Amino acid sequence: MSLQPSNPSDDSAVEVAPPLLTHFRDAVLTITLNRPAAFNSFDLTLKAALLDTLTRAAEDNEVRAIVLTGAGRAFCAGQDLKEHLRLVTEGDGQLTNTVSGFYNPLAMLITGMPKPVIAAINGVAAGAGAGMAFACDLRIAAESASFTMAFAGAGLSADTGASYTLPRLIGSGRTLELMLTGERVDAATAERIGMVSSVVPDAELADRAQELAAKLAAGPTAAFAWIKASVRTGQDSDLPTTLAFENEAQIACFASADHREGMQAFVDKRAAVFLGR
Repeated sequence: MSLQPSNPSDDSAVEVAPPLLTHFRDAVLTITLNRPAAFNSFDLTLKAALLDTLTRAAEDNEVRAIVLTGAGRAFCAGQDLKEHLRLVTEGDGQLTNTVSGFYNPLAMLITGMPKPVIAAINGVAAGAGAGMAFACDLRIAAESASFTMAFAGAGLSADTGASYTLPRLIGSGRTLELMLTGERVDAATAERIGMVSSVVPDAELADRAQELAAKLAAGPTAAFAWIKASVRTGQDSDLPTTLAFENEAQIACFASADHREGMQAFVDKRAAVFLGR
């Protein structure tokens, strides 16, 4: 595993105050946004760290599932508006890359990740933070979690793929309502309308997310990658195109070690031991 865990209890970690922490166990990489005083909002340092970590995780075969979560009371409040205001005031050229250089790659990395990605939403998820959660494959929310499509309140349009992912979860009509009004959605409502997969007590969130991620990490990772790609194709294509992609996916899976193991385990009447390839 090339991504080394970070321990927030280490003296060096406290002094440096890393914007992002990683922990690896049972083939699960947990990525924790670590700017709790700023509600884990995205500043330039956190953006760079998150893109780098996700890029390396996508290429690391030892990582077979990912959990995204936040430190403190927030999952992620989206863009760091204090930093953003400073850049706007100064006319900083980095502004032109805000979306194309971070939010677009972030959405593509998560949705295109060739392994399951779970959002463990421990608190406030607003704007791009909510968009990041919607890009994940599964979303588990703590009872105290909430969602706010806060873009319009800052005079902004949607980003992080939220205008693509959220309508596919809750429908375009409700998406427009939430984006235009900025209405806060609590965890119970989010579960009822299909925004999250499940809601758990705050104290159980980390364990439940790890348990689910470990279960997926023990599964046929290569097949999961094809499943994710097939669903994306089905969302955006007609039936013939989707059927052609499914054929391609199954041909690739037929040649995989995990497919052979799955079939042998069925014949042997035992649990399959997948290697992720």
